[in-house]
Amino acid sequence: MAPGTRRILFLAALVVVYLVGFVPTWLKLRDQTAQREKAEQALTVTRIVKDLGSAAIDARRAAYEPARLEASAFFTEARVEIDQGDKSALTREQRDALGPLLAPRDELITLLARSDPASADRLSNLYVAVRKILGI
Repeated sequence: MAPGTRRILFLAALVVVYLVGFVPTWLKLRDQTAQREKAEQALTVTRIVKDLGSAAIDARRAAYEPARLEASAFFTEARVEIDQGDKSALTREQRDALGPLLAPRDELITLLARSDPASADRLSNLYVAVRKILGI
């Protein structure tokens, strides 16, 4: 066998050994990345619902300032998810259904800023509607 042929076979063997170690690691990383993205999406949805639920509870307890901050966080996070389109943690149907529920944002935030007890009922109703849309 010629010396050039030996080198080529040796390099080919090195490439095969490298790929034998690399491919399984790459496949595992790809699966773990998909699992992480799925968990992040679930966390995003849970966080949105949690903020709204906390706002409703705080408003019911007459803690209007924390309720205002939590409601504001809910509206902001929900709007961000809707605006992300296909990159969102929400499905198209969820985004389409959630959009109209964000319309009374300013009115609800104002009620909370004025410490209006009516805000508790409005937040509770919104919470129930959002949970129904998100399937939680």
